[in-house]
Amino acid sequence: MSSINIGIIGTGSISQFHLDAYEANQNVKITAICDQNKKRANDIAQKYGAEYVFENYEDMLQLKELDAISICTWNNSHAKLSIASLKAGKHVLVEKPLCITVEEAEEIQHIAKETDRVVQVGVVRRFDPNTQMVKSFVDGEMFGDFYYAKASSLRRAGNPGGWFADKEKSGGGPLIDIGVHVIDLCWYLMGKPKPVSISANTYYELGNRSNVKHVPFYKAADYDPTKNNVEDMANSIIRFENGASLMLDVSFTLHATKDETAVKLYGTKGGIELAPELKIITEQHDTMLNILPQTVSPKLDVKKAFTNEINHFIECCQSGEEPISSLDDGVQMMRILNGIYESANRRQEITL
Repeated sequence: MSSINIGIIGTGSISQFHLDAYEANQNVKITAICDQNKKRANDIAQKYGAEYVFENYEDMLQLKELDAISICTWNNSHAKLSIASLKAGKHVLVEKPLCITVEEAEEIQHIAKETDRVVQVGVVRRFDPNTQMVKSFVDGEMFGDFYYAKASSLRRAGNPGGWFADKEKSGGGPLIDIGVHVIDLCWYLMGKPKPVSISANTYYELGNRSNVKHVPFYKAADYDPTKNNVEDMANSIIRFENGASLMLDVSFTLHATKDETAVKLYGTKGGIELAPELKIITEQHDTMLNILPQTVSPKLDVKKAFTNEINHFIECCQSGEEPISSLDDGVQMMRILNGIYESANRRQEITL
């Protein structure tokens, strides 16, 4: 296999997972680093042996030897960076969400078809070892048809602030940041049924809770406790063309006893709980069974998931095959996310 020359745009916290995984892949050379913070870009380039450092992504994209780009920047820049990279002839791995609007998503889709380049959306939980194992069971029809799923990602005091809390840069709050992970995971395992309607609510009651003590949480590099204009919490029910439904709730801040993530799917032959810990539910000989598979970790293995995601991207760049987390899936997810916000804003159910 030929080596792939990678360029990284954005050197914030999420980029470290990309960089470590690329460094471990023998078919990759980390060639260029781009960040508005030149010192940080230089430090990263030195650490990972990148030959080129840029402050301007347009200059970086002129490098002919670059084959592919990882986009690890604010959500509102994903569309323009993806389009510019595609037009420059590069393959693209863009962190979730694909972008902010459906119109942006469809434009990326159009340009990708014109340029015949690979675009992979960074919904990393599809690549967790447990998810991949369960997907093989799903494909083997162990669970029958999924007709209902529940997805929760609740933080009681976990607004990262900074650009995450700036709607212009992020596109929204917990829904578009952490909610996308659990929605996508359920939708993927359900077989990606077509969404037809959404009824949703968003709440702006508690703010960023920067006054709360003794509850540690991740803070963005540009954290500012005085700024926040994104939702605290969102909930919705998504109905699909095949009659299945998905119930969602997600929060940055909530008066709850603890943070909680739950991903549960219910089928005609059995069920799955992927979070907080992996469990499989089935029936044998008129008896209900709770199965605990022998896995490396019963919970999400973030490092391994990113390694699998990056390795898959490189394989797709080399083969030209469509990624597991495809651009078309990313476009559909933007329709779902925007539909949730639209339903909440209109205070009524909407059709897609």
